[in-house]
Amino acid sequence: MQSKNKKIRNASITAVGMYVPEKILDNKYFESIVETNDEWITSRTGIRERRIMENGATSDMSAKACEDLFKTTNVKPEEIDIIIVATVTPDMLFPATACLVQEKIGAKNAWGFDLSAACSGFLFALQTGASLIESGSYKKVLVVGSDKMSAITDYTDRNTCILFGDAASAVLLEPSEDLNFGIKDSLLHIDGAGKNALYMRAGGSALPASHETVDQKLHYIYQDGKAVFKVAVKGMADISFEIMQKNGLKSEEVSYLVPHQANLRIIDATAQRMGIPKEKVMINIDRYGNTTAATIPLCLTEYYRTGKVKKGDNLILSAFGAGYTWGALYLTWAID
Repeated sequence: MQSKNKKIRNASITAVGMYVPEKILDNKYFESIVETNDEWITSRTGIRERRIMENGATSDMSAKACEDLFKTTNVKPEEIDIIIVATVTPDMLFPATACLVQEKIGAKNAWGFDLSAACSGFLFALQTGASLIESGSYKKVLVVGSDKMSAITDYTDRNTCILFGDAASAVLLEPSEDLNFGIKDSLLHIDGAGKNALYMRAGGSALPASHETVDQKLHYIYQDGKAVFKVAVKGMADISFEIMQKNGLKSEEVSYLVPHQANLRIIDATAQRMGIPKEKVMINIDRYGNTTAATIPLCLTEYYRTGKVKKGDNLILSAFGAGYTWGALYLTWAID
């Protein structure tokens, strides 16, 4: 008889997909609208350009990422059991963006929900999806990280407008009875004490939309950059090192660090703490900026499709976001 506590299956990523809008805003554009310059933005963030979706919503980007994924697998939309959309920019408060994606991609047999954990959203959603797979009740779970950050960005606020872009990326989780592959461990945290450092104040039940909230620009993202940077550097670096220690991983056994793309200096500090050289760190912040829940799956998709990630590679995924939320996840790549 199988022990209750013994794992009999892992959840493995078996397909990936992505969507980025066509419109590009480079740093020169921001020189024309706020007091900043290309050198300042690049040296402090690592960002050179970002993508902006002019027409459409988070569900549209999510659906396109899922459709891109389906092109790479024999799995059909009607075979999907669950759709989890990690986002802080849902099309609307309800119905869930997952419902809208389900209809758009034709996943008529799926149920699903949205998950809100800001920049850590994809990690939280991936672990949630993995747990559903490991339960034995579900075989195919779509996990989508998708945010239209331009919808909540104040383009007169130079502290935030330079940072964010729009994108979506998706992964398919399926069960693997070979425990050498798939999602092996995660460490996830929240701390509500950070609530005042990074938030969108209005639009919820605490402060419903009104003329006053719109006039005061309370429906835009607010960030205390210095406060967030300080805790993010320590939080991402420490949690990434901790998951390595917990699983007995040496730095040379980690094929890639897959960090949330918020700031290149935070990424560098995390890699240094782990003893990981730059060539083993996934980076695309220069081309997309901070796409919130989409950054990590975007990296996975691009690096896999360019042949840089191979079956058996050990990956450490790491993120830090509003809440505060942060965490790390350890997986072994399962796709040939």
